[in-house]
Amino acid sequence: MAAGSRDAQDGDDPAQRERAQRMAATPPPPGSPAWWATRPNPTAPAAASAEPRRGRPSLDTAHIVGTALRLVDEHGTQAFSLRMLADALNSGTATLYRHFDGKDEIMAYVVDRVLGEVDLDALTSSSDWREALTVTAHGFHDTLRRHPNTLPLLMAYVPVGPHGLAQRERVLAALLNHGLPADLAARAFTAVAHYVIGFTAQQYGPGAAPDHGTELAAFYGGLDPAAYPALLQAARTLTSVAVDEEFEFGLTLLVRGLAHLAP
Repeated sequence: MAAGSRDAQDGDDPAQRERAQRMAATPPPPGSPAWWATRPNPTAPAAASAEPRRGRPSLDTAHIVGTALRLVDEHGTQAFSLRMLADALNSGTATLYRHFDGKDEIMAYVVDRVLGEVDLDALTSSSDWREALTVTAHGFHDTLRRHPNTLPLLMAYVPVGPHGLAQRERVLAALLNHGLPADLAARAFTAVAHYVIGFTAQQYGPGAAPDHGTELAAFYGGLDPAAYPALLQAARTLTSVAVDEEFEFGLTLLVRGLAHLAP
């Protein structure tokens, strides 16, 4: 049988058609690029409720998302619920469903709201791409420190909402304007963003361990010098460097390393 005939028969297979229909009917997960692409107005988070569905009463979407962020800051993402949000808004969960399809959609908007808070105004006065990257890292880090409970969301969602896109555009434009090639600008942006998210999550996120510097110093001090001579030489620095200083050191290493790749 010819290959073309075989393909035609496969295309007529009912099971295959059913699988294709199921895949087409499955909505994209909230926060994904495909999901953001379906938003009525991709330039404004409030667009999700610009036209309330099925004639239900409207609420201000920005207020809903802002209240949700406050609750996540106070209670964390696991404890957050639509009932908690409805109570805080002096409303009902049915009203929330008129604007969002569920908690996951609200969390996608919360992530984008946080990204919109990143202060990148200093980019306009940055003298070179190194300074632009440093400004970006500090702005991102400062914002995430204010909202540590959102870090799991940021790692779960692709940050391509309207605020996320706008911030990414600003940073990449600054790097390009300072002479970085597009491919290096993209990789530099990604490397710095991953560094900031990872560092902030480890130090300030919901699962962050408390500071055990004093306990670790005592533990290292009791180790056998013959078995761990190098560790004992470095023990004081390992246990005494402030977190902010550690962040600066890692960021400096990253930026200076990227400088070796720049033209």
